[in-house]
Amino acid sequence: MIDLLVEIGTEELPPKALKKLSDAFTDGIVAGLQDAGLQAAEVSPYAAPRRLAVWLKGVPVQQEDQVIERKGPAVAAAYDKDGNPSKAAQGFARSCGVEFSALQQVETDKGAWLVFRQQQQGQQTADLFPAIVEKSLAGLPIPKRMRWGSGTAEFVRPVHWIVMLADDSFVDARVIDAEILSIRTGRHSYGHRFHAPAPLEIAKPSTYAEQLGEAYVIARFAARREMIRSKVEALAAELGGKAIMPEELLDEVTALVEWPVPVAGRFEERFLDVPQEALISTMQDNQKYFALVDADGKLMPNFITIANIESSDVSQISSGNERVIRPRFSDAEFFWTQDKKTPLESRREQLKNMVFQQKLGTLYDKSGRVAQLAAYIANQLGADETLATRAAELGKCDLVTSMVFEFTELQGTMGRYYAQHDGEAAEVATAMEEQYMPRFAGDELPATATGRILALAERLDTLAGIFGIGQKPTGAKDPFALRRAALGVLRILIELQLPLDLADLLDKAADGLTAQLGKKPDTQEALDYILDRLKAYYQEQGIGAELVEAVASLKPSQPLDFDRRVKAVAAFRQLTAAESLAAANKRISNILKKIDKLPDTVNADLFQVEAEKALAEAVQVQQSKVTPLFVAGEYEAALLSLTELREPVDKFFDDVMVMADDEALKNNRLALLNQMRGLFLRVADLSVL
Repeated sequence: MIDLLVEIGTEELPPKALKKLSDAFTDGIVAGLQDAGLQAAEVSPYAAPRRLAVWLKGVPVQQEDQVIERKGPAVAAAYDKDGNPSKAAQGFARSCGVEFSALQQVETDKGAWLVFRQQQQGQQTADLFPAIVEKSLAGLPIPKRMRWGSGTAEFVRPVHWIVMLADDSFVDARVIDAEILSIRTGRHSYGHRFHAPAPLEIAKPSTYAEQLGEAYVIARFAARREMIRSKVEALAAELGGKAIMPEELLDEVTALVEWPVPVAGRFEERFLDVPQEALISTMQDNQKYFALVDADGKLMPNFITIANIESSDVSQISSGNERVIRPRFSDAEFFWTQDKKTPLESRREQLKNMVFQQKLGTLYDKSGRVAQLAAYIANQLGADETLATRAAELGKCDLVTSMVFEFTELQGTMGRYYAQHDGEAAEVATAMEEQYMPRFAGDELPATATGRILALAERLDTLAGIFGIGQKPTGAKDPFALRRAALGVLRILIELQLPLDLADLLDKAADGLTAQLGKKPDTQEALDYILDRLKAYYQEQGIGAELVEAVASLKPSQPLDFDRRVKAVAAFRQLTAAESLAAANKRISNILKKIDKLPDTVNADLFQVEAEKALAEAVQVQQSKVTPLFVAGEYEAALLSLTELREPVDKFFDDVMVMADDEALKNNRLALLNQMRGLFLRVADLSVL
């Protein structure tokens, strides 16, 4: 076995991309080894602002010997009429570098073929490693590569050194000599830019992390991240608060420093009069600071930043950070004060100058359509139409405020604050923010009735409108985030148990678009698109695609009803009778789809076999049992009851010839099967299973 190490030393890498680059670099190397028939016992990735590295422990020192086989022409075409090798056979032999006599024949299910087999000795792993690394580097997800100096090499940042070592139990590992990205490999790395700027000679892969640690670099990304988390939590506790640490911010800060040192800072308490979301936003997004809140979740006049250096005078770092944040907070304070002077309602006219989409009009036009749709949804749910309409009319007015212009991520949040300041109803103010929920996968859903209504109306107007003008998403292009909007609609309707019909809602949305577009747009494509997102929605819950397809084949357009059906089929599938009944439904489906016109009624007088009579009686009993369950949407209970049909169905197929010669007898049996299958089709098409 052999240990391998590669380190790519660069100028500071993009912090938001560091983790992704590290993962891709490691995966590429592991895949390259596997392609070569090699596998490491253990893989340790390293990622810091100025380096990407991988330590591969316990890799076979060389590949196993391989038999290389090349397939040539068919034996039938390998000889001419005189029995001599044909030109095709001779050409194949030449391409393999051998005489025709060295070729072999092999029999397959498609005839006999000429083949060339050659024993190839396995190569040394260390000899293969540079090409594997180069291939991995070439495949990194780098949107735009850069050049530096006078060379032609390209990478995300200029490369200054490359370490490449192979350790086969010598005292010091040997250098794998190669040239990658126009840099000759070696064993010299570099530690912290300020604390340890001198070249650092890496003895062997196993000492890499330790040696860098002595040079003020915590090379392992996960270890550095956890160090930052624990140090920030400890310092926050000392200050009497709790740090807000979003995972994305923690990743970014981890990618910015090699030697994390937490430093506390403070700002003037007068800034706390500004909505805390604005202050937190500028601390996190602009300065990469961790904000602190007290036990009640209220923002404290403190923050924690992570320095990349051990300073002899920490107060200088602290005061510098305080000085930088002060003008940003002053701007937020000014915007907040000025914005409050103009009520949201007065800003609605300004929406006429903001285009939503060229064919779909302005945000003013959209807010009017959304208000109409929101009122309709409120009526359907028995909610307050006046509140829903008001929330929709004011919903986008905060987009023209100075605060949201400066901090776009606060749209909705600032709407809530301004609505509260204007004296709007509490539920209207809350809906200003809730209209954007859920913002991403797993995000919380609107808590108020008005917020849910506005969130639905906003998304449905967009979906109906964009599909109505033929601008549906294609491939990775989804400029109006229709995938996210569709999933948001489904989550709200299903998880908040709103019994609304999507086809009906989209039809109402289309009514609102008629005046703008000059005709009522067709919404079928939008409906199909939204319902198609259910596959991904249920996949995340571990529910197989075939269960979703079993329900989708019936085309129910009420997501809550769809959900109840899917959950019922999932529960049914766990029952012992499920496999037999699913197979019976498949068999019945195959029989019935060949019949042009199915008979409507079952005539008991035509029964000739006891199994026919038993099945007919069982079907009648089940019809009376499950019909009220279907009406109540209790599909799981209905399917559980229908499992009682298993024995009479099995007995029927054992004893009865369905496609009898007697036409009346055959049609009666088909009608019985159709009647039985119709009970299951009230829930799903089990034949799909």
